[in-house]
Amino acid sequence: MFRHKGKNRTFSHNLRLASMLSLVAGIVNVTGVMGLKVLTTNVTGHFAYFAEEMVIQHYSVAIIFSLYILSFLLGAFFSNLLIEIFIRKRAFISYAIPISVEILLLLTISLGANNYFNNSVSACILLFAMGLQNALVTKISNSVVRTTHLTGLFTDLGIELSQLIFYKRNESNFRKLLQSINLKLAIILCFFMGCLLSGVLYKTMHFHTLFIAVVILLFALFFDSARSRYYHLKRKLTH
Repeated sequence: MFRHKGKNRTFSHNLRLASMLSLVAGIVNVTGVMGLKVLTTNVTGHFAYFAEEMVIQHYSVAIIFSLYILSFLLGAFFSNLLIEIFIRKRAFISYAIPISVEILLLLTISLGANNYFNNSVSACILLFAMGLQNALVTKISNSVVRTTHLTGLFTDLGIELSQLIFYKRNESNFRKLLQSINLKLAIILCFFMGCLLSGVLYKTMHFHTLFIAVVILLFALFFDSARSRYYHLKRKLTH
């Protein structure tokens, strides 16, 4: 799921990656909205708010929105930086480092750091974490999977659904097109499920809802590591 890259990467790898991490993104998204009143998985809306505050000369508020945008960007930058550093030394753990950082950031907020930080700082932390996650899955999947926002997904999905009209079922391109559509539907569904789950749990768990996202990330790491060790042992025994 994390380790396979390039030609070794299959549809099932991307599907597992997309399903788990889009579920995490959905949880973070609604937790941020309900707890901080801030969008924490994308920056599109923050650009609009930034422009609005600049126009009405609320510069101090505009700076806050610019920090939200910068936090997501820095998360993406830091994610790829870690991957590039570790892939040259210990390639087999290069993917695990950004995920581990994301886990620590989510734990920081879920354990009550928001009681010591104001909402803007907590939002920056979550945006950094989501920028980190989005860059990670984009890098691993060769830009096939993105898990933190849906605008581009719905655009691509609309295009691909229209293309179904022009392909015959026995064509190889038809199968690839169906896989791409199914992948996008899986991301959208899991993101929505994460949003619903977070919305229900937040009423009683508040920021502890992020523990669920942490558990999913830990499971993803464990699952990928266990699966890799299994196939490595299987090949070793076979030979």
